[in-house]
Amino acid sequence: MSKRIDTFTGKSVADVISAGLATPEPVAPQAFTDARAAVDALRALYDRNTAFLRDAFHKVAKGEVPPQRFRAFYPELRFSTASFAHVDTRLAYGHVSLPGEYATTLTRPDLFDSYLLEQIRLLIKNHGVPVTVQESSTPIPLHFAFLEGTYVEASVSDAFQHPLRDMFDVPDLGNTDDSIANGDTEFQTLEVMPLAPFTGQRVDYSLQRLSHYTATSPSHFQNYVLFTNYQFYMDEFCAYARKLMAEGGGGFTKFVEPGNLVTFAGNNAPSQGAEPARLPQMPAYHLVKPDGSGITMVNIGVGPSNAKTITDHIAVLRPHAWLMLGHCAGLRNSQQLGDYVLAHAYVREDHVLDDDLPIWVPIPALAEIQVALEDAVEEVTGLEGYELKRIMRTGTVATIDNRNWELRDQRGPVQRLSQSRAVALDMESATIAANGFRFRVPYGTLLCVSDKPLHGELKLPGMATDFYKKQVAQHLQIGIRAMEKIAAMPQDRLHSRKLRSFFETAFQ
Repeated sequence: MSKRIDTFTGKSVADVISAGLATPEPVAPQAFTDARAAVDALRALYDRNTAFLRDAFHKVAKGEVPPQRFRAFYPELRFSTASFAHVDTRLAYGHVSLPGEYATTLTRPDLFDSYLLEQIRLLIKNHGVPVTVQESSTPIPLHFAFLEGTYVEASVSDAFQHPLRDMFDVPDLGNTDDSIANGDTEFQTLEVMPLAPFTGQRVDYSLQRLSHYTATSPSHFQNYVLFTNYQFYMDEFCAYARKLMAEGGGGFTKFVEPGNLVTFAGNNAPSQGAEPARLPQMPAYHLVKPDGSGITMVNIGVGPSNAKTITDHIAVLRPHAWLMLGHCAGLRNSQQLGDYVLAHAYVREDHVLDDDLPIWVPIPALAEIQVALEDAVEEVTGLEGYELKRIMRTGTVATIDNRNWELRDQRGPVQRLSQSRAVALDMESATIAANGFRFRVPYGTLLCVSDKPLHGELKLPGMATDFYKKQVAQHLQIGIRAMEKIAAMPQDRLHSRKLRSFFETAFQ
């Protein structure tokens, strides 16, 4: 077989590529005691290195430079302390518990500006030592260096006469995992301990997936996220959001739909974006506030696999809370269609998280979320105290992975459900709560009883339509009101020590 020859040097392509490595000029580490300056340095380093890769790609495609190996690295934030001194023991994050060297690779500092600013500020304040910004030893994959929304024409990729991975680094999924968040890493045995729950490449991977699954940019996601398993809720959310925009926004500045369709406050229709040819697998809609304290709502569809997939990716955005609003099967004869269920425990028969979060790990109810949800139900329905029990039960929610569980021999499932004291059953809630626990994202669940299969009470078509019209609007308003209450809480109260393990990263 003849060797491919490089037209610049007359040598074989393989020899040319193996002979050299092109990188940006090295940058000396910089120490900072000012969080703003540190974030600005991270952004400058990231922008320079990703621009280097994009520029190299286009020059190679045009034949302007000979083929060789191009590489640029993620920026790294490093922190070191030699003290065993304990900081304020009430703090859940913003500090390290052991002396040593800590570091994390970072990506998209533009997207994570306010988050990084707060985490670095707390770290400097609580320990009184500087942080260091430098280049890491982790290459940035070419795929993650392109600007968001970039589309590479087939004609460009066809211009390459040799495999892309011969010249550029590509995503390394073998080293992109959740070992830090899962607690699989023994911090004390590491020479350099993790400073954040996710590495730069893990975050980049999820940012790409979010655009794919939701058809909206990660930059539109807000810190308070509602999940649902029914399109009826999305229709109601869209109607609510469009009315808000037409009336001036009510504190929100814009409403974003799939395709990054943007309707600004004071307008009746989108003025940016393009409607997608078809809805994505899990469409997301965003009522945006400039500080990120608005509300994102995602239709995750049916099933624990979708629930895990979307929360795996939204978790890298470090939201302040996520809630499940959806329909469920009522398991008690005393329940009526339209009643609410506030989950305070979960039976996990979804199985999708068994390898990441063992089934014996309890998923506790979080007091701050529970109180916000119950108060919201009271305010929206006008019922309180003992009267509230007429329409809402607090109890265990069972989540399963078999939609047609009723068709099996019921002695097994029904006995387990009875022993667990379950009052409702669905296919997503425990997964969302468990992933919230796993990723340290405050979580909660408020479901609405839509049928009672154990008691032969199923909705007829006409009944279903009437039920949805009456209940969905109220249920959604409860969810929005609960999020408003949660958003008003101090972050250090919301991100409490309840979600932290023995050895945690400093970053929330």
